Amino acid sequence: MSSQARLAAALGVVQILAWGSSYYLMAVLATPIAADTGWPLPWVVGSLSVGLLVAGLASPLVGRTIARHGGRPVLVAGCLAISAGLMTLALAPNLAVFVAGWMLMGAGMAAGLYDPAFATLGQIYGREARRAITLLTLWGGFASTVCWPLSALMLESVGWRGTAAAYAGLHLAISVPLLLRATPKAPRLEARDHVPPAELAGDERAAFRIMAAIQTLAGLAVTIIAVHLIGLLGARGLPLAAAVALGALIGPAQVGGRLVEMVGGTRHHPVWTLLAAVSATAAGLVLLAASEWPALALILYGAGNGVFSIARGALPMALFGPERYPRVMGRLARPSLVAQAAAPLVGAGLIALVGAEGTLAVLAGIAATNLALAAVLFRRTATLRVT
Repeated sequence: MSSQARLAAALGVVQILAWGSSYYLMAVLATPIAADTGWPLPWVVGSLSVGLLVAGLASPLVGRTIARHGGRPVLVAGCLAISAGLMTLALAPNLAVFVAGWMLMGAGMAAGLYDPAFATLGQIYGREARRAITLLTLWGGFASTVCWPLSALMLESVGWRGTAAAYAGLHLAISVPLLLRATPKAPRLEARDHVPPAELAGDERAAFRIMAAIQTLAGLAVTIIAVHLIGLLGARGLPLAAAVALGALIGPAQVGGRLVEMVGGTRHHPVWTLLAAVSATAAGLVLLAASEWPALALILYGAGNGVFSIARGALPMALFGPERYPRVMGRLARPSLVAQAAAPLVGAGLIALVGAEGTLAVLAGIAATNLALAAVLFRRTATLRVT
């Protein structure tokens, strides 16, 4: 196994635990928490939005810190913050402390999820990081597959507080040692005393703004779907079991799309990866809005979403170079995470205002807009394509 594959595997295990114990945690625990404590369910679910908002606000600082000190200490700090947040949840005597725990979790998510991991790989491997980024997303794609059943099993055995505490312990016992052992220390710290600033000019600034818009719209749409898909399908008259079965197609489709990208990804510029991702996503959501072939629609959507996660890691490296990559990634992450924080409320508002069919039409429109933006980006970045 190559050094890239070994590091991607180690970071992949960390990503599975980080995503599974933060972003995906409330899918299993929210209702039991509300039932046990009497806290309002919207506030319990909304605490994740608070965490995502904190993550978005902290992301540029995380990028600057990685640029200055390397990714290893930042990723370790992220796991420690997620662990501390989980223990706060486990011990929370009231809703205010519970929300405070999610604020800690948000800081950990900013420092411990995909974007800082991508930045770390980019700093270590430079323009050769694309394969490692793809491998990492393959591992991360199993986060819900592994952690939803694990969360349900622990919930049955030790309750929701015990589940949160157990995840906190797993980060300390598995994630932190893996990071310390597998992640190289940042080379030549003295050479980064004069890290180039992330200022962009001309075509670079235009490309950055378009990429930020694409990531923001994608973050809004994917989170609305993650939170509301089962309800949207149910509103069309599908039984719960059928809706869940259709939703379950998304995860394998994401992994399948990433496998295809891994096989052929080095043969083309990452801007083509972005175009393929947003095209598949748009096709899937348009089909879903039109009530045509929902299984195919969700497979296309899932494959596009899976490949998009690779594009958002690989394309900034190709356009802006390894020296500015950590800072650019931190800046790009902020609007996307803020949009994800707002998405559950936005989705609920759309459903109340225009119903399930109207909401699906809006999501299709967002995906079509992203396809148009990607086409503009393709034309605007011809002079920046350096790989």
